[in-house]
Amino acid sequence: MDPYALLGVRRDATQDEIKRAYRRLARECHPDANPGDARAEERFKEITRAYELIGDPEKRRRFDTFGDTGGAGAGGPGDPFGFGDIFEAFFGGGDAFGGRRGGGPARAPDAEAVIDLDLGEAAFGVTKRVEVDLATACEPCAGSGCAPGTHPERCGTCGGAGEVRQVRRSILGQLVTAVPCSTCRGLGTVVPDPCPTCSGGGVVRGTRTLEVEVPRGIDSGQRLRLSGRGPAAPRSGTPGDLYVTVRVRPHPTLRREGNDLVQVCRIPMTSAALGTTITIATLEGELEIDVPAGTQHGTVFRERGQGVPVLQGRGRGDLLVQVDVEIPQRLTEEEADILRAFARHRGEEITDAAEHGFFSRLRSAFQ
Repeated sequence: MDPYALLGVRRDATQDEIKRAYRRLARECHPDANPGDARAEERFKEITRAYELIGDPEKRRRFDTFGDTGGAGAGGPGDPFGFGDIFEAFFGGGDAFGGRRGGGPARAPDAEAVIDLDLGEAAFGVTKRVEVDLATACEPCAGSGCAPGTHPERCGTCGGAGEVRQVRRSILGQLVTAVPCSTCRGLGTVVPDPCPTCSGGGVVRGTRTLEVEVPRGIDSGQRLRLSGRGPAAPRSGTPGDLYVTVRVRPHPTLRREGNDLVQVCRIPMTSAALGTTITIATLEGELEIDVPAGTQHGTVFRERGQGVPVLQGRGRGDLLVQVDVEIPQRLTEEEADILRAFARHRGEEITDAAEHGFFSRLRSAFQ
């Protein structure tokens, strides 16, 4: 469903224009103004659902990015039990009130693509080009499937309905089922003189390059819906949607956890004891962090607002810098003497493994 088309507004319409369009249509189609008019009632439900999708700026942003994520019942607005679907399961086509389903070009299936992003691109948004192999409208016939100068004709088998009805007996009595017309394949029209390029199908395979607006704050595995930018449908039908899955490449130093960024920084034990200033590479440049004297191993410093922006919202996560204190693995004799003197000065008891350890003495014998 395209709520913009239902409300008769452009995709760049202001919220006030959308509200005025909805109020005008609601007054025209309201059931109280059209008593007994089932079509007006259905139209009122459709425009109400459309306004629910784009009447609120936040919901509109979500729809423009991800499309309609649901919210109506299985049977559509006002039909939570899907009565139309149950009726069709027993009687084939049509609806509960005897109306028939009109023929015409069908909607094309949806397609999928994948784009790879750096962490910075996913965090702050980017416009990416993606190449996809899709069915595209045939240029010589403009997607009609007809040779130049000719036009589709109404199907003589179904009379343009796109379906034919069959009557069969069962234990419940006579059942009327509607099946797609085999002559026109449910389109309601036939092509007397097919286009030589597409053989009457109206579509050809081709590679298309599309620009994808990636919103800031998106994460790996999330999908973007490009409404109407998927495969073209045969015979000028409704094109499908393109779903683009985002894949974020690992960053060399930063790890994302929700909207927070985590970085591990290793510092010498002397710097942890005496205090120091460390320089951190963030997504927006370098950042200096003061490490106070006596900082312990595993201490985490939180830099507010230095993380990933909130998707479809306000604010940003934080940057968490975890300090790992490095203990030297090899000491010179002079360095070891300095540490022993330091320990004695603090009144700390130490066991010199180099002198008292059996395996250490054995190892020294072979050096």
